[in-house]
Amino acid sequence: MSTDQKKVRILINPNSGLGNTLDQVRDALLEHWDLPGIDLTMQFSKSKEDGQNKARRAVDEGVSVVLVMGGDGMVNTIGSVLVGTNVALGVIPTGSGNGFARHFDIPLNIKKATIALANARIQPIDVGFANDQPFFVTCSLAWDAALVKGFEKSPVRGILPYVFAGVYEFFEYSPQPFTFLIDETEELYIADPILCTIANLTQFGGGAQIAPDAKPDDGKLQLITIRKKHFAKVLPMIGKVFDGTINSLKEIETHSFQTLTVRRKKEGPMQLDGELLSAPSEVHIRVEPRALNVLVP
Repeated sequence: MSTDQKKVRILINPNSGLGNTLDQVRDALLEHWDLPGIDLTMQFSKSKEDGQNKARRAVDEGVSVVLVMGGDGMVNTIGSVLVGTNVALGVIPTGSGNGFARHFDIPLNIKKATIALANARIQPIDVGFANDQPFFVTCSLAWDAALVKGFEKSPVRGILPYVFAGVYEFFEYSPQPFTFLIDETEELYIADPILCTIANLTQFGGGAQIAPDAKPDDGKLQLITIRKKHFAKVLPMIGKVFDGTINSLKEIETHSFQTLTVRRKKEGPMQLDGELLSAPSEVHIRVEPRALNVLVP
């Protein structure tokens, strides 16, 4: 990071997995970020609204870099404000999945991440929008969205509770037919989608690579679907999602696109970067190329 970036703002999610590491992070910040010519300030994000208000003030005050200490939800909350600005987003991962950080090889050790970002380059990345709500990692619309509901009920974080939540929601979830209009030209009908994920980056989180070929700056998103009738064949191969070869399975359907309209008979769940929402029967998805500046080690 060059010293012409005068103002750096740190926004911390106090409910994320900081544990007893805040002192270590403070020391790393003082050594590697609090340099001559840099105005370094630290704030806590007490809620989504509070975090976004503080991010807006950072933009208004001419801050050059906003460092977020949190998980993918916090990254989405703050990054949404920074889209289309010159402010660079840095991520010190303290969440459970950390799909954003994993994609960009940001160390999961908080102190190491703090140091790595101090020497990072700025890279513009694409931003996805689902009904005009931004996402940076993934958007999901079928069982892969519903399982977030089960995961949110778990007092424990990590990949294992996510798997248990997925199994529970699998038996509860009833697929409904989806019709996709891809780039206004190609129509795709799937009667029984069990998985419907739109990926900007490779990761679900926790090391699970749902879209190994996704590029953060190619001006495209990826639609990944699995039909329920194929799920029994895919399940024994689940290890491929962790070694980056899930797209080698013929049961995985992948389409790259710039615009996508998803139609279903009734409203259903939608997850954006790990946050669960209810979405209407029709969802419009688009990509805004290179709309967010991020720090990449």
